[in-house]
Amino acid sequence: MDIAGRKVGPGHPCYVIAEAGSNHDGDLDQAKRLIDVAAEAGADAVKFQVFRAEAIAAATSDPIASLEGDQFGSFGTDLVDMYRKLELPGEWLPILKDHAEAAGIDFCATPFDEEAVDDLVALGVPFLKVASFEMVHFPLLEHCARTGLPIVLSTGLATMDEVVEAVAVCTRAGASGLVLLHCGIEYPLAFENVNLRAMVAMAERTGLPVGYSDHTLGSSVAVAAAALGACVFEKHFTLDRGLSGPDHQFAMEPHELAEMVRAVREVESALGSAVKAPTPAEDLHLRRGRRSLFAARDIEAGEIIARCDVSVLRPGVGLAPAELERVVGSRVVRAIRRHEPLSWDALERS
Repeated sequence: MDIAGRKVGPGHPCYVIAEAGSNHDGDLDQAKRLIDVAAEAGADAVKFQVFRAEAIAAATSDPIASLEGDQFGSFGTDLVDMYRKLELPGEWLPILKDHAEAAGIDFCATPFDEEAVDDLVALGVPFLKVASFEMVHFPLLEHCARTGLPIVLSTGLATMDEVVEAVAVCTRAGASGLVLLHCGIEYPLAFENVNLRAMVAMAERTGLPVGYSDHTLGSSVAVAAAALGACVFEKHFTLDRGLSGPDHQFAMEPHELAEMVRAVREVESALGSAVKAPTPAEDLHLRRGRRSLFAARDIEAGEIIARCDVSVLRPGVGLAPAELERVVGSRVVRAIRRHEPLSWDALERS
């Protein structure tokens, strides 16, 4: 799959999305600083969220919509109240996209309704990110798929059957490319609830590129996901975890984000080609550290080599130790000095 002119999938570098989300806190300058931090950290994309409170939640008195006594209770009385405070103004989108382009990083966003999808397509984003909560919102999935843009789909809370069904919905609607992100919905996510093997299982079940959207603390899961073949990795970040807002407390600070990206790139480099062979950088150690056959004493021409006449020593500049049985019993055709590496030009094979 192509995203912004680069290949995303097995065998290609992990596409790292720095998730700014709602951590702009309604401040355009803060949103721009988040973009700069993501670019400086080496992320491939910076992502925000685009929603309208009235289009994402009902003004209902149902207790499940109340945030009273909840970990998010300080950010609103209910879902609509909280989302209204976290909205990203539509007029910011072209400003932020231009800022991202100037910083050399892809700009993208998660749309939560069809109107937001259309706004992002008109803006020229390279792909659409669908949040875990929206994975069963089939009308939204179909609308995203019909745009022709690649889709990165988070699958938190889903069963494997639901993942397969969502993939089918996107495929029938004409999705041009699809990446599935395993995800855990807990803020922060406990390590014992990560279940990274489910990411691998999704790849095996669907045949699609997979990745991970991370809500844990630290970089360890990023490193593990990269080692397991994540094609896309997403991580929340903030300017300061001490800021007020629902996503700041479990997000990475700038230096941590940079360290995470560095660690992911190191793991990618370390994974290698799967060909088991020494590297060019190991050539000196190969010749210096491996052993070969040496004369254990001065041996005159005409003598027959006995086992006690041969030492197996470093460096590996003579016959290999595997040749020992063939060397023993050979006739010496010229004088060999003690600790001279043995070679067939000095021996007559028996």
